Amino acid sequence: MQAAVISQHPYFPEDAYIPDFVPNDKSLTDLVLPFAGTITCVLAASVILSKRINPGYLILNYERVASSNELFAQLWKEYSLSDSRYLTANTFVISIETITVLFWGPCCIATAFCITTRRNLRYPLSIIVCMAHLYGVTLYYATSFADMQMKGVAHSRPEFLYFWVYFVGMNLPWAIVPLARNHEVILGASIRKICWALDLADRTDRTQANKKNQ
Repeated sequence: MQAAVISQHPYFPEDAYIPDFVPNDKSLTDLVLPFAGTITCVLAASVILSKRINPGYLILNYERVASSNELFAQLWKEYSLSDSRYLTANTFVISIETITVLFWGPCCIATAFCITTRRNLRYPLSIIVCMAHLYGVTLYYATSFADMQMKGVAHSRPEFLYFWVYFVGMNLPWAIVPLARNHEVILGASIRKICWALDLADRTDRTQANKKNQ
């Protein structure tokens, strides 16, 4: 059986095992336009859209993304300049993206529906979704930085675009938004609403119990 060809690649760490790697044949503009509504949209918006709306592509094709020049494969290869774990079949990345597709994606849709229809279920669902994002982002960053500190392995290229725009800028909002204030769907607002409702129910129960005892 012929061994897989290991090509040179631009990802970090430089010795990352990415067999059969094929460089993108599309420019940054070509990757942006299919997902941008106007020519003013930037690559970051396209990669976020691909990363969050279609992580299923990675899950189903992670073994051949590096060697493919399909549009989504090229978007993943572009994003992977900030985190090569997406091209090395890293077990954590594949696992957390699978959980996102199977559980948190549908849960987000259910939460959005409950918010739109103003159902009370929106509050516990919002807490679940917020905690899922906070936990996922924390693990995402923690595992990457742990590899850097404990093993000396950097998964992101050091350039500003790849580290600060892709790696930090495209993931940190998923931790900031759940903690934001004055918004209906955030973690704190949902917790306060549920606590308020439970306190009201407790006071009502105590009032009714006192009336019965009189």
